[in-house]
Amino acid sequence: MSRPAAELVHGQVMHARLRPAPHRFVYPLFYVRLNLARLDECDTRWFGVDRWRPLSIRRRDYGPRDGSSLEQWMRALLREHRIEADGEIWLQTFPRVAGYVFNPVSFWHCHDAAGRLCAVLAEVNNTFGETHRYLMRVSGAGTATADKQLHVSPFCAVRGHYRFRFRLGGASHCTGLDYDDGDGLLLRTALSGRPVPLTDRAVAGALLRYPLLGLGIVFRIHWQALRLWLKRVPWFSKPPAPDHPTTVHQETAR
Repeated sequence: MSRPAAELVHGQVMHARLRPAPHRFVYPLFYVRLNLARLDECDTRWFGVDRWRPLSIRRRDYGPRDGSSLEQWMRALLREHRIEADGEIWLQTFPRVAGYVFNPVSFWHCHDAAGRLCAVLAEVNNTFGETHRYLMRVSGAGTATADKQLHVSPFCAVRGHYRFRFRLGGASHCTGLDYDDGDGLLLRTALSGRPVPLTDRAVAGALLRYPLLGLGIVFRIHWQALRLWLKRVPWFSKPPAPDHPTTVHQETAR
């Protein structure tokens, strides 16, 4: 059986802060994964690419932000940095629900011809309207590292590094992230779930369970920020945005 052009993933996000005040939460959610070479096959009555549907994505929300081909843009970026990834490229992202979305992070999974994950572009957005992209080589064990460049929380300074763990095969997927702020491990997060083909029935079921996905993400970000503030976790002022929209990270482990 051939793999579908798009998947809907029911799962959860876990976030655990280790210091100075322990803080943990888990929320259910869903996201989509799209084969960028087959975006034209993804349109249904309930899901659309660059057209209004109950669930949708828009090309201009990603990469060059001009509505052009996402696959061609990503392959050009890989060639520019001499990363060999001539297989499928999948975009993992939160979709628009009734036209609205906030995407804390989208992942572009880049494979070689044998299907091995060899590079990932993490496209990070903050609540100030800023974006930064981390292009990372991925080790054979599915790990990658990147130095932090973008302000994403007033409770974390812009320093230190991220360590990613990707598991995309099998019946369940998981993206793990550890953040070390230079003084040791500060945060552990994980986004996990089970993929199913993105059909109208799957979309309708997801919308019944999570009708306000994007608004819920924004509300929960601010709710958890309030909880950290009440715990008197130190506050950091927002620095200027990075000078460059994309940084390249060649290390696969640290």
